[in-house]
Amino acid sequence: MEYNNNPILVANATEVEKAEFYKKTYMHVALGVLIFIILETILLRIDPLVNLMLSLQGYSWLILLAGFMGVTYVAQNMANNTFDKSKQYMGYFLFILAEAIIFIPILYLAMYYGGGPKMIMQAGIITAGMFLGLTAAVMMTKVNFSILKTGLTIGFFIALGLIAAGVIFGFNLGLWFSVGMVVLASGSILYSTHQIKNEYSTNQYVPAALSLFASLMLLFWYILQIFMSRD
Repeated sequence: MEYNNNPILVANATEVEKAEFYKKTYMHVALGVLIFIILETILLRIDPLVNLMLSLQGYSWLILLAGFMGVTYVAQNMANNTFDKSKQYMGYFLFILAEAIIFIPILYLAMYYGGGPKMIMQAGIITAGMFLGLTAAVMMTKVNFSILKTGLTIGFFIALGLIAAGVIFGFNLGLWFSVGMVVLASGSILYSTHQIKNEYSTNQYVPAALSLFASLMLLFWYILQIFMSRD
């Protein structure tokens, strides 16, 4: 398509070009979810990997989180390469793989010691519903959600500090922390969707999908945590 060769801002594109961009973006988000499910199904069958992930406690878990953040940084840089589509897809797949690995413990515990597949499906349905509702709120209104940037930045730093403190000093952050993180993840979806709508080019549907997928998985993690805390 012409807009791939001559990218312009989505905000300045024609309605047809916008529709094509959004279609590709959300198709790639759906594809990311499908790949995540396939990878997770495979990884949860690898007993040595599952046992390793379940054994991570304290500082070893913090090291894993730091590694995940590093991989996220690399994947985002690859996905934002506007000149090489293959690097964009490699970055997106790398991030999905990293998410699948870090989700191993919580999904294993939910599957075998929580509410099982039914609970995971319920958490997934609620996550999907919230995600669609939040993105629709951005697409259908002219509210400037860029004002969320400062609050989200501060919120994520506070959350990282609390997670680190919880791991180091051995206390449970509890239900209300998970609720707060759901609010933070929801704000991240609003902000990411606003960015995609106003700051991305029409050929950046892969990095746009990665941004939305990251916020979606964060939301799913903490909704699942809330479900597990009830059992």
